[in-house]
Amino acid sequence: MTARKISRALLSVSDKTGLVDFAKGLAGHGVMLISTGGTAKTLRDAGLAVSDVSEITQFPEMMDGRVKTLHPNVHGGLLALRGKADHAQSMKEHGIAGIDLLVCNLYPFETTVARGADFETTIENIDIGGPAMTRSAAKNHDWVTVVVDVEDYKAVLDEIAANDGATSLQLRRTLAQRAFARTAAYDAAVSNWFADQLAKDGDNAPPRRRALGGFLRQPLRYGENPHQQAAFYVDGSSRPGVASAKQLQGKELSYNNINDTDAAYELVAEFDPKLAPACAIIKHANPCGVATAKTLKDAYLAALACDTQSAFGGVLAFNTRLDGATAEEISKIFTEVIIAPDADEDARKILAAKKNLRLLIAGGLPDPLTPTLTYRSVAGGFLVQTRDNGRVTRAELKVVTKRQPSAQEITDMLFAFTVGKHVKSNAIIYAKDGSTAGIGAGQMSRVDSARIAAIKAKDAAKVAGWSQPRTVGSAAASEAFFPFPDGLLTVAEAGATAVIQPGGSLNDQKVIDAADEAGLAMVFTGMRHFRH
Repeated sequence: MTARKISRALLSVSDKTGLVDFAKGLAGHGVMLISTGGTAKTLRDAGLAVSDVSEITQFPEMMDGRVKTLHPNVHGGLLALRGKADHAQSMKEHGIAGIDLLVCNLYPFETTVARGADFETTIENIDIGGPAMTRSAAKNHDWVTVVVDVEDYKAVLDEIAANDGATSLQLRRTLAQRAFARTAAYDAAVSNWFADQLAKDGDNAPPRRRALGGFLRQPLRYGENPHQQAAFYVDGSSRPGVASAKQLQGKELSYNNINDTDAAYELVAEFDPKLAPACAIIKHANPCGVATAKTLKDAYLAALACDTQSAFGGVLAFNTRLDGATAEEISKIFTEVIIAPDADEDARKILAAKKNLRLLIAGGLPDPLTPTLTYRSVAGGFLVQTRDNGRVTRAELKVVTKRQPSAQEITDMLFAFTVGKHVKSNAIIYAKDGSTAGIGAGQMSRVDSARIAAIKAKDAAKVAGWSQPRTVGSAAASEAFFPFPDGLLTVAEAGATAVIQPGGSLNDQKVIDAADEAGLAMVFTGMRHFRH
């Protein structure tokens, strides 16, 4: 296993970025170019001499291009071990010439799905010959160089320029790994799309096999902690968020930045920008303040007021275009990341002075009602579920207490319950006038979550100089049922006047009786929002 000279190259690509320059570089080293369909036309239009693959196979492209490279003269040329006597003899007997370089990127299946193409169009964008050739070339990397990414064109040209037209074993092995990963990710995309189609037809059984694939977006300095290795991969889906966002400024995102930014943007997307601007502030994947208001600036200030201490060094998410007035307020404290659908020129100019602040423009909001899949690894496997897209409306609320909630209490309860979807369990959220008043997250006891949220509210009142915490007169949400009255009574002690919870406990009646005795209004949703 050593350097292998490239004499014949087969080029068959859908993404023609950089193709002509790469092919000219190969031709400059005396490499014979073989190509197919549109790729061949592009090369000829650039003045390059190209042999059609049909000349190699002695068969024309047929069946709308479905059959063109699936032929022994192609795969024999890719798979032959040329130093092995019987392989060399077979090549000689059947007139098979070796192919030393395969350049193949596949039909754009992922982008076809992302743009919402119909079933038949999507099927036609499933590449068969491309993955087959790619796997053949990658398997035989001792003799064949395989390129599936435009980013690798330069590395190949550099090597053949430095090695008298040959590539090294190390490069071929590296490219082979990338090739197998590409076909694996491609097949994963196809199989998962098929699973989605079956689900749409009513077949909701979990697929027997579930594959994952992704493309490296960026290597990360480390993971959650400095001793952990990490990288960020994207799966090519069209869901707006941190994976699709354009970073306008600031340092490279860290593992924790990406995780928190995703949590923040998914939360703020719950609030329709057509109804009101919204802001969410996240710290360690939990919200420390969420608000809606008449202006984005007011929404930010209300979210910040919920917990100014925790907001320091946090991640901000907005559901609408970031403006200069809001950016001016943001610039007054240290913030790690901001993500929004867009930012106006004033906001960009103001935040540009914050050199370490990462500003991300996502271009749109994710749809909180779309049941996309989420994944979590466990030892020996991974868990898959649909994203929590549950949402409760006013009409679905069941009033279980003697006192009926007021219209404002219902509004605040629904707001708090929506935020609760994005707070680690056990969770208690106090809300008042469209903003969180206190958030208790991730406690083993629901009572402790209620207490912590109330303490946070008292601290916020001291900082702001308010006469009392905003939990007084608030609505409280529990993302799961109260198993005993103690949690509800803790909420009442904090000053909440209305409570929203799923219900469903064996002790529901005891909790209802406690609410009645305390003069609370309480509604059941019938839906919980555990988040672990």
